[in-house]
Amino acid sequence: MHVFWFLLLTMAVVVAAVTLAVVGGGGSAVLQDVEPERLTDPLPADRPVGRADIEALRLPMAARGYRMTDVDEALGRLGAELAERDARIAELESALAGAHATATSGPDLLKRPDRPLTGEDTGPGAGDGR
Repeated sequence: MHVFWFLLLTMAVVVAAVTLAVVGGGGSAVLQDVEPERLTDPLPADRPVGRADIEALRLPMAARGYRMTDVDEALGRLGAELAERDARIAELESALAGAHATATSGPDLLKRPDRPLTGEDTGPGAGDGR
């Protein structure tokens, strides 16, 4: 019988607390809308993006995942950086290939300037006095 009275009293307290929370909370202001979370640590604009920048990047969460605009902005920036680096690598490789072509097709560096290179200057025994 004591359990019945305990459960009845507990139920009355719960109903009273819920009623006060729903109806009686008129003295306080309504909760204000919170500004949506924005990207707080964007990628650096004054220098190229590095590995540490990517590892430190934290995109804000939205109701169903990440904010699409923040993700698109970050991926667009990374895509532009990669395209710029690829173009620079291609430019350097082209310059290196041109330098190799010039070095291999240029004048013979072993030729003596005082006399032209002849058939007797070449071969296995050239220049050793045989």
